[in-house]
Amino acid sequence: MSDTERAWLVFREYTDKGLLSLTYATPDGEHVHRKQRSLNAGDPTAAVDVAADDLDPVEDPADVDRYGTEASRMRDEHDPDDTV
Repeated sequence: MSDTERAWLVFREYTDKGLLSLTYATPDGEHVHRKQRSLNAGDPTAAVDVAADDLDPVEDPADVDRYGTEASRMRDEHDPDDTV
């Protein structure tokens, strides 16, 4: 794995604490990067570049497939800096 990896938005969830939880995944669905941000922070982008050390492995094979499918769809339909 290189020093950074591009990860694509595959899941978002609004929390009851006024936060937006975002899950970004690599196109193969094998790794994810999760972060929370304020709802006032603006819309998230379609992709982010993540340091390899900040990526977590995905354990569940069903999640690997789901994340891989969604990350590939986002990559095909959006530029990385598109707000989504």
